[in-house]
Amino acid sequence: MSYKVIDLFAGVGGLSYGFAHDEEFEILAANEILKPMAQAYSMNHPSVKIYNKDIKDFSIDDLAKDLGVKKGDIDIVVGGPPCQAYSTVGKRSIDDPRGKLFQEYYRILTELNPKLFVFENVKGLLSMQGGDLIKNITSLFESVGYHMQMRLLNAADYGTPQIRERVILVGTLDSRPFRYPKPTHYDPECGISADKSLKPYVTLGEALGDLPSMKTGESANKYKCEPENDYQLLMRANAPDEIQEHEVPNNNEHLVEIMKALPDGGSPKDIPEELRPGSGFGNCYCRLWWNKPSTTITRNFGCPSSSRCIHPRDPRPLSTREAARLQGFPDDYVFCGKRSDKHLQIGNAVPTFLSNAIKDSVKSYLKGEEIGGLTTEFVAEPTLF
Repeated sequence: MSYKVIDLFAGVGGLSYGFAHDEEFEILAANEILKPMAQAYSMNHPSVKIYNKDIKDFSIDDLAKDLGVKKGDIDIVVGGPPCQAYSTVGKRSIDDPRGKLFQEYYRILTELNPKLFVFENVKGLLSMQGGDLIKNITSLFESVGYHMQMRLLNAADYGTPQIRERVILVGTLDSRPFRYPKPTHYDPECGISADKSLKPYVTLGEALGDLPSMKTGESANKYKCEPENDYQLLMRANAPDEIQEHEVPNNNEHLVEIMKALPDGGSPKDIPEELRPGSGFGNCYCRLWWNKPSTTITRNFGCPSSSRCIHPRDPRPLSTREAARLQGFPDDYVFCGKRSDKHLQIGNAVPTFLSNAIKDSVKSYLKGEEIGGLTTEFVAEPTLF
């Protein structure tokens, strides 16, 4: 018997990736409003019934009609309502209608009454309305009988070559404490870990080193070399012979000169003054580091003037495939639509390694296994390990 899962605000399937690749779980249905995202989800998860519609128009009635689902049939609901209203990158507005979509999540919980749910969002959720918003959200879920627990998790702690912090709320009908996944990796810049089972963070170079170099406006479809490490082996396990989506947009000559002048991990302050751009925030026009994890990938990773996204060695931003790799999507994972659609699909996703770690904790909880892990901790800053 498999645990039945419903995926809300599904995107291309990052949050549900771990559940989709474990035979003890079955994702019955997913809801996603954007057509290119829904198409990509369907191509990567063909057995899942995808509902490409506004979540306000999605309900248990759809599931009952198409799949025979009744209240209480679903074991797990996962989902991350759109996070733009909560993000610390860009404008934040409590009046943004996307910030109210947790109420639709709540509505579907009342209709399905799953044993457990996973609610994912950005770190900025913790500070909205002076911290009152997260309290209101948890209180709403508690009002229908769920025991709420929360932690701020960093995807790099679970093998993702990217620093990406996410709030993970877990609600359970059972009052037993939910144990969050114990980290598998540590930041070597903080010193040597006392836990010898932990591995150092996966670096950008380790994740991308087998992909060929490119110049602005170029594309490439041949791997540079055979896989050089376990991460690359995993990314290429089921990949086609040719690389898909390894391409970058064309940039003007002055921007290319700026990027050429940047050192590894550098910013405009590290280049000659006559080359420096006349505007931009402190993290714009910045190179990534080859021997560190990437900073958080956003939907604008193809734009050099956006948050740090310039390749550490080539004078160009990240390619579509490189960003997908930094999110943990293997090279056979498909994205749909225009380049901007694909970048949105990648930039908005939950890293697959984090999904897999959460899935393992959910499985242990539902099986009643008492394994080592992290108990709840309501924190506004990440716990250091």
